[in-house]
Amino acid sequence: MPEVQVLLDGLGIPESPRWHDGKLWFANWIGQEIVSVDPDGTAEFAPTPVPKERLMGWSIEWLPDGRLLTTGDKIRRTETDGSVTVLSEQSANEIVVDDRGNIYLNGADFDFAGGEAPKPGYIKVLTPDGELREVASDIQFPNGMVITPDGGTLVISESFAGRLTAFDIQANGDLTNRRTFADDLGPDGICLDAEGAIWVSTGGSSVVRVADGGKVLERIDLPEHRAPFAIALGGPAGTTLYLATAEWHADQPITDNLNRLVTGPRGGQILTAEVEVPAVVA
Repeated sequence: MPEVQVLLDGLGIPESPRWHDGKLWFANWIGQEIVSVDPDGTAEFAPTPVPKERLMGWSIEWLPDGRLLTTGDKIRRTETDGSVTVLSEQSANEIVVDDRGNIYLNGADFDFAGGEAPKPGYIKVLTPDGELREVASDIQFPNGMVITPDGGTLVISESFAGRLTAFDIQANGDLTNRRTFADDLGPDGICLDAEGAIWVSTGGSSVVRVADGGKVLERIDLPEHRAPFAIALGGPAGTTLYLATAEWHADQPITDNLNRLVTGPRGGQILTAEVEVPAVVA
């Protein structure tokens, strides 16, 4: 099993990690900031506006032309001059972009942080011409998404169903041929490697690398109560696995865990492990 090391700590809830322009970027929930980190652990805090009124449940991604997107209460795009454009009033959690500039976003319309009973969620697509439409429904708490390098498949975490679900992407951005990629997991943020396998959390304090069909290829165990909220591959060789983690007690209610993360010490960490199969080359 690869050795796990701490790259950065003292965070709120690190989420939505992305390897971009030679650095790891992530959303630091509670702290309400976007952070970039060099491979040596040197961190910078981006001046980009983030949804201050939403302490958690927002993500980051880049368009093919390099402009930054953020979700939350709205979909925002940071322009090259630093100004911010609201692309849609649609609230959203996770986000992924294909090479045509289609923005896939997901969410569920219930108060997760407040302990409200779950409702099925959705995936929507926001096209480059500004059209927003729903392309998948009945998603059991949608979370991390990835798109295969050929642009033909989207895989999403259905956290409350314990599975990864795949769709074919049509030329117009629609999603079809819904099917199970892997199940019996505890998926949140996920990442895809160059062999088509996905790194995903198990629902406890560990992550696994799974192939299409559900075969577990590798496993990394973390300290007890150290929950991996999201995962990314990057680093100079593409073989550094970045784990965005925070303290989480599975035997406690969701509301208690979230209250502790908001009001307690900032114990979020970015962990790293070196793996053999690198990230997908863009």
